[in-house]
Amino acid sequence: MTNDSESQLPADAAEDAADDSAAHDAVPRAQLPELLHAAVAAVGGVERPGQARMAEAVADAVDHGEHLLVQAGTGTGKSLAYLVPALAHGDRVVVATATLALQRQLVERDLPRTVEALHPVLRRRPLFAMLKGRSNYLCLHRANEGTPSDEGEGLFDPVEAMGGPTGKLGQEVLRLREWADETETGDRDDMTPGVSDKAWAQLSVTSKECLGATRCAYGQECFAEKARERAKLADVVVTNHAMLAIDAIEGAPVLPEHGLLIVDEAHELVNRVTGAATAELTVGAVNRAVKRAARLANEKAVDALQAAAENYHGLMETAQPGRVEELPEYLAYAVTAIRDASRQVITSLGETRDKGLSDEDAVRKQAMAAAETLHETADRLLADSEYDVVWIERSDRFGMGTASLRVAPLSVSGLLREGLYKERSVVLTSATLKLGGDFNGVAASVGLPSDARLPDVRTPGDEPDTGGFGDDPVPFWRGIDVGSPFKYPKQGILYVARHLADPGRDPERPDMLDELAELIGAAGGRTLGLFSSMRGAQAAAEAMRERLDNRILLQGEDTLGELIREFASDATTCLFGTLSLWQGVDVPGSACQLVVMDRVPFPRPDDPLMSARQKDVEQRGGNGFMAVAATHAALLMAQGAGRLVRAADDRGVVAVLDPRVETKRYGGFFRSSMPEFWYTTDRNQVRRSLAAIDASAPPVRPVVRRG
Repeated sequence: MTNDSESQLPADAAEDAADDSAAHDAVPRAQLPELLHAAVAAVGGVERPGQARMAEAVADAVDHGEHLLVQAGTGTGKSLAYLVPALAHGDRVVVATATLALQRQLVERDLPRTVEALHPVLRRRPLFAMLKGRSNYLCLHRANEGTPSDEGEGLFDPVEAMGGPTGKLGQEVLRLREWADETETGDRDDMTPGVSDKAWAQLSVTSKECLGATRCAYGQECFAEKARERAKLADVVVTNHAMLAIDAIEGAPVLPEHGLLIVDEAHELVNRVTGAATAELTVGAVNRAVKRAARLANEKAVDALQAAAENYHGLMETAQPGRVEELPEYLAYAVTAIRDASRQVITSLGETRDKGLSDEDAVRKQAMAAAETLHETADRLLADSEYDVVWIERSDRFGMGTASLRVAPLSVSGLLREGLYKERSVVLTSATLKLGGDFNGVAASVGLPSDARLPDVRTPGDEPDTGGFGDDPVPFWRGIDVGSPFKYPKQGILYVARHLADPGRDPERPDMLDELAELIGAAGGRTLGLFSSMRGAQAAAEAMRERLDNRILLQGEDTLGELIREFASDATTCLFGTLSLWQGVDVPGSACQLVVMDRVPFPRPDDPLMSARQKDVEQRGGNGFMAVAATHAALLMAQGAGRLVRAADDRGVVAVLDPRVETKRYGGFFRSSMPEFWYTTDRNQVRRSLAAIDASAPPVRPVVRRG
């Protein structure tokens, strides 16, 4: 399977890429409206005032060396609003997104059509490419030579190790090997149907496990290396937030030099960067490191790591979950033993490097990567940094009764300020960046200080000198809301069930279930139920299946994609679920006319990272609840409410079954974070409106998008 639209390279490289800088003469600003018009026509869209305003703001930010936050509602056409001025400016641009759906939209639809539409004015065809982390690409060395064994027996055939070609994993590995001869990209996301994580892990490597292009027999053919070469020549590089996080915070550039960075789906950036900066010390990881080191490291080093692993395992069997403000002595001793033993293994593996064992390079690299990761994580856990949060977590992923130590940054705003805004302009955009009516909360979370904010509207002749990009630049920024083409007050109702009792910790809420059943009945189905916990979603699904004739789909009972397709194809069907349904689900039309939120999705009180961040804000004199818990919940509620209106003719109700949104002082913060729907607490009015919308609804159109 190939994906020719992922990049035009290398076919046009010789003609269109004069050098690796990807820098070209800028098109005069006066031509920006003409370029935008051509691009919109090329994708079959309609020009929006907000789109034109956003394009001008992006061009201004690049011209003046500033940074920009842009809230652009659903339907604005924001991808063209940033691509057109970026291509017109001439510098290389990196676009980082959170979801695969948007990455594919950019490289398969928006960029190819925009490039062709702008060619007559630009007099060139800008090149574009997608770049992901190395483990997203199939490794030809592993596909052809085999996989290092965790049992310390060198290279083995993964098909035989997984029960032969008749076993499920063995069949998946065989299919991957066959695909390796067909694919031009080696990108996991281009393989349809896909394979399990375990099968993919057999034929992929991390950056630490990679032999390196110069040492690998397949270096010239390597899919990951080819992707990097395409990115070096491209004018537009599309990547993900995880790659951006590595580039920004690890001090080892993985992205080509560029003059403009665009962060789409920017409401997800803090979570993705936090995830990339989080480390974990698991019993399984220590045991794997022991097995991988057994063949090549000296016996004394391996025995020391084995003893450290056994001691750690015994301690973690009884460890209680929760934040650890200071490692107790017994746990610090165990982690120190792992750190010191892994250091011995690393030293021993290094001593065998030049002993003529070239056939064992892959085994050594895998063992070295495992030991280095252990050492780095243990060292960080022992550092007792005021900028990190450490906690014990239990998870079924690690086996029954097994716990792990985790460490994450208390805040990523400082990391982002240091790593994101130097030497380039940054545009951050999303449909939900204004929480509580302003950009301050989101801006602070991504490292943009309030005292560096510039007026929303640029005044000619009264512009501050931002100083360009020096060694320690002040990240001057503007924030603009370009609105939405949708008429929210006429298309939607925000209903808060004020008459219900405040939800407590117990998910059993009989009055909420009664309200939910009545709302679904009035809507004739057509309901997307967003729940703050899986427990709550399961309880509601069970209750509604007993009370109603409507089909109730529940997240986890099938793949998410299949559930959404079924939901979109039948007006009487309802879909209930949790976190992944609050964001990214795109079901336009009459299949979704009621979005229900069971309660304000505050983070769990025992969430170690969130509670630590809240405490830190309070110690510095701020309002920790509003800055952390309320901001987290408001972002999710804004995203959830955005599931209702996805097209110009969509109509419906967002129902919040938590009276605190009306009765508590912080309720206004949540309401002002959501689209400007017509607001009511009148339950009878809402039931009449839902019945009227149901009666006039056209037949469902089974058109489903993710993004």
